Amino acid sequence: MFTEKDKALIHHKGIQVQQIESQIQQFKTGFPFILLKNAAKLNEGIEYFTTQGSNKLYTDYDELIEKLSLVKFVPASGAATRMFKDLFFFRDNFQTCPKDDAALKFGYHFFKDISQFAFYEDLKKILKSKGSDLHDLIENKEYGLVLDALLSENGLNYANLPKALLKFHRISPKHSRTALEEHLVEGAMYAKMSNGKVRLHFTVSSEHQKDFKKLIKDVVSKYQKEFEVVYDIEFSCQKSETDTIAVDMDNNPFRETDGSLVFRPAGHGALLSNLNDIDADIIYIKNIDNVVPDRLKDATVLHKKIIATYLINLQTKTHHFLTLIKENKCNEKNLKDLLLFAKDELNIFIPKGFEELPQNNQIDYLQKMLNRPMRVCGMVKNQGEPGGGPFWVENPLDGSLSLQIVETSQIDLQNEKQNRIIQQSTHFNPVDLVCAVKDFEGNKFNLMDFVDPNTGFISIKSKDGKDLKAMELPGLWNGAMANWITIFVEVPLITFNPVKTINDLLRSEHM
Repeated sequence: MFTEKDKALIHHKGIQVQQIESQIQQFKTGFPFILLKNAAKLNEGIEYFTTQGSNKLYTDYDELIEKLSLVKFVPASGAATRMFKDLFFFRDNFQTCPKDDAALKFGYHFFKDISQFAFYEDLKKILKSKGSDLHDLIENKEYGLVLDALLSENGLNYANLPKALLKFHRISPKHSRTALEEHLVEGAMYAKMSNGKVRLHFTVSSEHQKDFKKLIKDVVSKYQKEFEVVYDIEFSCQKSETDTIAVDMDNNPFRETDGSLVFRPAGHGALLSNLNDIDADIIYIKNIDNVVPDRLKDATVLHKKIIATYLINLQTKTHHFLTLIKENKCNEKNLKDLLLFAKDELNIFIPKGFEELPQNNQIDYLQKMLNRPMRVCGMVKNQGEPGGGPFWVENPLDGSLSLQIVETSQIDLQNEKQNRIIQQSTHFNPVDLVCAVKDFEGNKFNLMDFVDPNTGFISIKSKDGKDLKAMELPGLWNGAMANWITIFVEVPLITFNPVKTINDLLRSEHM
């Protein structure tokens, strides 16, 4: 199947030929659907804290993290192209469609409130350098020239930059912040360690890494002075060995016109390798576009500290029981306490007939189930946003249940029972995770050992006018963490403010 030239390319990317052969076989067989048992709801897989409970967790935070190493992990490599899809449509169609055309309303809304955007002054300046006035262009309906200045390489180049480098919020008449800068500010507010250091890790695309470093160099001293911290900022790129091969519609390797193999980035699940490289006790994970201005940050900081404290408390209890087991001190009473803790607080599935097993077998099972990475995931009430949600999932091999974040694409929507469970779902995954990735002896888990390889995804793409199949690895917070200890906690909707389109920045939460 593979020529010597193919094998050389595969080897250059750091991939084994057997991996590629396995991927091609996976294209042929496809991935099985996730089997939903129930939607996770409040007190049925999703925890809810009273005001009193929240306050206690919040006030304990600073003391609990005093000796811990913290990192804020932000996937930030994706281009912002999709943010501007509606503006491209507007540019190409506003002259031929009626002004009240529904598809064009997005563009007219953009121009009506254009002065509210944080990049407004930059746009005026770039147009002035070209001998044009922004107000005159809009008055004369020269919308195309304005959009070219915003989106193209000859202007601000916003359509080709990652979201991290776009100006999101105006802080004062003369100052605005990019999404990346908002993460610096947010990190200083809850991820500051006892030594005054704030570690942030951004995953970036290699072509933009230089731009990221330049922005950091330009602004870091200002924020260090303002928040009295020292930033330790790391960048990493998606590794080429995580790329997956593309195939044609007959599941043969898809090839360029010169005959070479085509590989594609394997989705955010490929970033598990980057996450696995980080040495820290606690890792916060949050998407690059889910940030708010300072006036709304308190809610985010409050609940980040609450779920982190909850995680640390659960981890402390878990490590206590694992230490008892290692030291052969898990007597009958300890075993009962451990069993209740595993079922009621960690949502660990206890199989039928467990109580009839010999005590040593019970201990062995619980030890295996407790000695895993742990994550607490914030969940918001579902307001119709597209994306994943929290569910109880059944393992078809042994009937065991576990809490998982599941995407719609992983579910058999033709199955009436599965559809009914989706309709009963009450919460949505905003990607608000706090993770503990070390075992009870302080050793890093190898996160690659806890992936469910059957939770990948195949999609249809095109290249040079030809259809191809592309494969994504198990998603970072989906199948890549399928075998972690998972806890869901309700957090307020105000903590979830993503920017999916440019006009989302006109919402009150971003003004």
